[in-house]
Amino acid sequence: MKESVSRWQTLDVRDDLRKGKEPIAKILAAAAKLGPGEGLRLLAPFEPVPLYTVLGNKGFAHQTSPQKDGSWEIRFYRETQDTLPSQKNAGQALSRKAREQLSTEDWPPPKLHLDNRGLLPPEPMMSILSALETLQPGEVLEAINDREPQFLFPELDARGHAIAVQPQDAGVRLLIRHSGQHLKEREEGV
Repeated sequence: MKESVSRWQTLDVRDDLRKGKEPIAKILAAAAKLGPGEGLRLLAPFEPVPLYTVLGNKGFAHQTSPQKDGSWEIRFYRETQDTLPSQKNAGQALSRKAREQLSTEDWPPPKLHLDNRGLLPPEPMMSILSALETLQPGEVLEAINDREPQFLFPELDARGHAIAVQPQDAGVRLLIRHSGQHLKEREEGV
């Protein structure tokens, strides 16, 4: 770990997740507020593997430590001043509003249906990613979640899948159209 971190800001999201709250906005806000020489010490009930990519794209490295009580401590830090956030990745992923307005009229009916209500993170995300592995390009997956899976969106964006978000009275309905991009990369050995 870089010796330049002289002060750690601690953010404990274990209780938020137990209560069904999505802490991604809180985590991103805390990371954005970090100044030179500061790092973020995150406490979570599971290892938030997708967060590594999200914050990695913002210039953060990380170090993980499983705790005796089964929770995880993850320390996020900038390795050098060269990894300060930039605008290079801005706008690549669809905004929440754009996801809600995405038309699915020309999509085929869902091939698979998942009801992820009642599952704690990261189970809904893992369920969706596993199910997508069984679909062919162009096929659609429908998933019903208690809340928007914020860590899932960057994973789906990276694979080129189209995602439509439809808020419901209790939770959210996701329609995900398989792009085939991930399959093509696997075949090419990328």
